[in-house]
Amino acid sequence: MTFPSPSLFLTLPWPDIQPYFDTLEAQPLTPDTVETWLADWSRLAELLRERAARIRVATVQDTTDANAEAAFKDYLQNIFPHAQKGNHALTQKLLAYHAVTGLTPPGMELPLREMRVEAELFREANLPLQAAEQQNAIRFNKLVGAQTVTWDGEETTITQLSPRYMASDRATREQMWHTINAREQADRAPINELWAEVLGLRLKIAENTGFGEDYRAYRWQYLKRFSYTPADCRTFHAAIEQVAVPAAGRVYAKHRARLGVESLRPWDLDLYQQTYPIETDDLRPFDGETELLDRGSAIFHHVDPALAAYFDTMRAEGLIDFVNRKGKGPGAFCTGYEAIYRPFIFGNAVGQPADVNTLLHESGHAFHAFETFKLPYYFQRDAPMEFNEVASMAMELLSAPYLTHDFGGYYTPAQAARARLRHLEKNLLFWPYMAVVDAFQHWVYENPILAADAKNCDAAWSDLWDRFIPFVDFTGLEDAKTLGWHRKRHIHRSPFYYIEYGLAQLGATQVWGNALRDQAGAVAAYRSALALGGTAPLPELYRTAGAKFAFDVETVGAAVALTERVIGELEGKL
Repeated sequence: MTFPSPSLFLTLPWPDIQPYFDTLEAQPLTPDTVETWLADWSRLAELLRERAARIRVATVQDTTDANAEAAFKDYLQNIFPHAQKGNHALTQKLLAYHAVTGLTPPGMELPLREMRVEAELFREANLPLQAAEQQNAIRFNKLVGAQTVTWDGEETTITQLSPRYMASDRATREQMWHTINAREQADRAPINELWAEVLGLRLKIAENTGFGEDYRAYRWQYLKRFSYTPADCRTFHAAIEQVAVPAAGRVYAKHRARLGVESLRPWDLDLYQQTYPIETDDLRPFDGETELLDRGSAIFHHVDPALAAYFDTMRAEGLIDFVNRKGKGPGAFCTGYEAIYRPFIFGNAVGQPADVNTLLHESGHAFHAFETFKLPYYFQRDAPMEFNEVASMAMELLSAPYLTHDFGGYYTPAQAARARLRHLEKNLLFWPYMAVVDAFQHWVYENPILAADAKNCDAAWSDLWDRFIPFVDFTGLEDAKTLGWHRKRHIHRSPFYYIEYGLAQLGATQVWGNALRDQAGAVAAYRSALALGGTAPLPELYRTAGAKFAFDVETVGAAVALTERVIGELEGKL
């Protein structure tokens, strides 16, 4: 089958796309034709996936771009539902062929299992609901992207204000914090309205699919979580509470001592999650995007030349947009332009050490994409998200030996030690925060009627915060504490997508432990695991990377102990 170029496909209306689906649906499947047929379907899927990705990127690169928003809405209304139905028909055709012949195309064992789940979950009635859910995410992005404050007579995004916040004295930070909090509180009502809408959409999707009000059960299947259960999540939360929360307490105690204060207030911590220590020595690792990317490239050349070549290719082809600006959507991500076999990295850098870690993190996702693009079929490339985040988090740690100027990196040796120390402290603080986010989502979908009222969500978030992060004093600022679930965009845009980070950090820490003994061997195992894409189950992906997929106190405790040991070594150097 002959397909148009990716650039032309971006402009095709549905009547020009439908014939490709019709042709594939009409073709007979035999052992002699199935692989060619699968390759043609894969190409069509690549073209559709890239179209959706490019439209989504346009909406976050400029949240004020009316044309981009209109294009996305047009896609959701006039392409997405028809493509979903077409893909469902082709999935059913392949599954019927497999049922009759018992034959599986090479490397398609796990993808077929996932297709079977997708077929079971497909309901035509859900297509407009899913489109509405994505439109809700656009509205959420626009609200957050429009949040600016005036400081020193200058309008600025909250992200752009962050470096000045970090460098200010405590009294000034407190003033900034209250200014930013007031701006966030101004959007409380509209975000609550969006929340009620999206929760209703999700519950209706679950009901239509036969799960009643149990959206969590639906989402578990939708996310293809074959290797663990909600009960395993509770085990993980308990393990974090037992060993990671006390370790986090030790980090907070040291930070409190460094600041010389009796208790930690929100302005003693970062602007976003309000969990990480304020970076009082104001490290400035780069000046502008060019320097950020130059030094990142140098580091990757020391980690692995092939990975560095991937990064340099993206840069040369304009596939990295990493500078914050007014109107740009929040956060950072890596997406795939599947039809040209390239990833795209999006971020909001403002010159802080966190930006370096984010670039390393998103580059890990990009390297994963490059490795999986080598697999013959689109359907083989999507690894479980719990391993996708190992790809990114491990890259942050595998790059650590090369952060200094000696390797073309960002820091002097002393600065690198401080940056690494901060990074590892943040890793310890992340597990409790992740537990708050994940446990909150379990509460929401176990109690959907209560959760429809944002005040109940505020209370649930506050209770979980006090359970896992009792070290920050929000006395008199309770409204700000309860607003934390607004700041975590995953809750609003990607339900149940957060425990992946906690599990992946556990896997990445094990990969890093291997690298401390044998850097080259750990990188080689890491790349071998990336190359498997979605052709191996989650525990096997972890094993290939040199890690164990687990939730228990022993595994979490070992990772915490390793992290604290290296923190102690870095503190000794300083």
